[in-house]
Amino acid sequence: MEMQQFHYDNKVVRNFIYASIVFGVVGMLVGLLLAFMFLFPNVTSGISFLSFGRLRPLHTNAVIFAFVGNAMFAGVYYSMQRLLKARMFSDLLSKIHFWGWQLIIVAAAITLPLGYTTSKEYAELEWPIDIAIALIWVVFGINMIGTIIKRRERHIYVAIWFYIATFVTVAVLHIFNSLELPVAGLKSYSVYAGVQDALVQWWYGHNAVAFFLTTPFLGMMYYFVPKAANRPVYSYRLSIIHFWSLIFIYIWAGPHHLLYSALPDWAQNLGVVFSVMLIAPSWGGMINGLLTLRGVWDKVRTDSVLKFFVVAITGYGMATFEGPMLSLKNVNAIAHFTDWIIAHVHVGALAWNGFLSFGMFYWLVPRLTKTKLYSEKLANFHFWIGTLGIVFYALPMYVSGFTQASLWKQFKPDGSALQYGNFLETVTQIIPMYWIRAIGGTLYLVGVLVLVYNIIMTVRQGAAVEDDFAEAPALAPISENRLKGETWHAWLERKPVKFALYTTLAILVGGVVQILPTIFVKSNIPTIAAVKPYTPLELQGRDIYIREGCVSCHSQLIRPFRSEVERYGDYSKSGEYVYDHPFLWGSKRTGPDLHREGVTGKPFNGGRPDVWHFNHMYDPQSISAGSLMPRYQWLIHDKLDNSLLQKKMQAMVTLGVPYTPEEIANAPQTLEAQAKKIEASLMKDSDIQKSFGTETANPLKDREIIALIAYLQRLGTDTAAKPKQ
Repeated sequence: MEMQQFHYDNKVVRNFIYASIVFGVVGMLVGLLLAFMFLFPNVTSGISFLSFGRLRPLHTNAVIFAFVGNAMFAGVYYSMQRLLKARMFSDLLSKIHFWGWQLIIVAAAITLPLGYTTSKEYAELEWPIDIAIALIWVVFGINMIGTIIKRRERHIYVAIWFYIATFVTVAVLHIFNSLELPVAGLKSYSVYAGVQDALVQWWYGHNAVAFFLTTPFLGMMYYFVPKAANRPVYSYRLSIIHFWSLIFIYIWAGPHHLLYSALPDWAQNLGVVFSVMLIAPSWGGMINGLLTLRGVWDKVRTDSVLKFFVVAITGYGMATFEGPMLSLKNVNAIAHFTDWIIAHVHVGALAWNGFLSFGMFYWLVPRLTKTKLYSEKLANFHFWIGTLGIVFYALPMYVSGFTQASLWKQFKPDGSALQYGNFLETVTQIIPMYWIRAIGGTLYLVGVLVLVYNIIMTVRQGAAVEDDFAEAPALAPISENRLKGETWHAWLERKPVKFALYTTLAILVGGVVQILPTIFVKSNIPTIAAVKPYTPLELQGRDIYIREGCVSCHSQLIRPFRSEVERYGDYSKSGEYVYDHPFLWGSKRTGPDLHREGVTGKPFNGGRPDVWHFNHMYDPQSISAGSLMPRYQWLIHDKLDNSLLQKKMQAMVTLGVPYTPEEIANAPQTLEAQAKKIEASLMKDSDIQKSFGTETANPLKDREIIALIAYLQRLGTDTAAKPKQ
């Protein structure tokens, strides 16, 4: 049989590896800064673009899409070429993919600190960047599909199955979750509102974890672990069961992020059922990965690459056991909104994604430079200090989560009232855990810096091979029908188009069943007559709340628990959110829930005067000693920009919010009248009068703080038994 000669493209692989390492260091540095902000909340005081609320989405996006994303593309491009015995379909598309993805990352790094955000977790980037992501993802898909078509290997290996599922599903998730109505160049509103927006977001959010952080890394596990161990995959049959059951079940699990919420019970229960089922395929993959190492455990003790892979797969197993457990309602009632979730997320990110990437880099770079790893001892040091960092990070966050849950729910011995009625009392108890977490993050980052040095020295002593010579026979024609003795799945493995089609159908079923009824069946979201659209000033204040990332620390969702009703007020109803584009339920309570913040009287925790909010934004620690909230002093000094106000209201009308043409036309006057009332209430305070009473060029009523106060004072008042006067 005649052999065809060709070259693998190593350059694109190398570029993605270097980009992953650089952005990994940056993303983890930002994460470490955020960890220390829990201990020193005003460390960046006065610098708006370095505030916690703006840096937090920068950290998550940098780690997920820059560090992990680039590592994923490096692993996919390297393994796919060799599994298919073909160079990538187009060198030009490879270059467009690489540079386009880096430009997207840079755009995120600029816009997020400047406050341009949709607020939707893991999908914070504004609409022009969303479009760019979709276009570059299509470039990646064309390059991948083109390479599969021109392959020289008859059957597509299990890793390719997971790559196909990743491409198809991420495209669907990103497009549907990013449907938004633009208002300006970097401002938009989600087309979904309230409960519908929450369901679509967590259908995306959970499955972004599933199909961006999990399935491509499982494909890489199926390639790099056997290569590093020089052993075949433990079970081909188990890999088939693992793949199809995982992609079908995973897509249903999103609603477990919204248990005890205003989401209809049937949707919550579907999420629970499929989340519990998810443990079987997840552990099937873990078992397949670990048992691939059977017979080489002696090598694991000395080989740093295999060490990283073992801990990565174990971390995957731990995270995918914990996820279904957290979806059980009784466990979720304890864990949700606490630091337990932070621990859970970071076990997956630091161990599974981080360690698998590090092991892959240590295995790949010497092969891309035709040399040996500069220092196996340094790689082993990285492994041990990184493992220690994971332990020091995760364990205190578990303790912190359990502590928060017990303190939030604890009543006095006679059951008359909450033992810790002041939320701040529960915060001071967990400060030692934040110290240990910061130490763990530092150790992990030290390990990454050791990797940087080791990789640089390895590259310097080697010689880069950008075009790796290879040869393989051409793919001979074969019958379209199943051959005698050929299994159904073996036949499907040589039909990549059909394979991709079946994969798409498998992942669409869950989304269709869960999302369409919630969007189109009105009885699922009953309306409440008392709920009215936000006033122009409140709408502006809500956008400031979104811009400053307040949703990162404050929820707007009261669950139907006695402890939460006693602390915050009546539990949240689905009809209360019908004008919320986007929803702001949040996923973490570093501070108290704010859904009833504007309501007066017991048992509510709100009803505070305007001056309290003003002083709290200016210097939180002067109002609440020991508070972890940073200062937002620029809100007091910066002028409110109303240039887009009427466009925003018109966009809301397009989305179904019932503003009348008269209300839109009179919006500036309505806004000023409400602002003057808040200004007048603030000027009753002698200190504020002294500081701002003489300013005429930029009076207090024109400041951003006024709009934010208006929004906070509105929260919960529509349905309150005692609305604020």
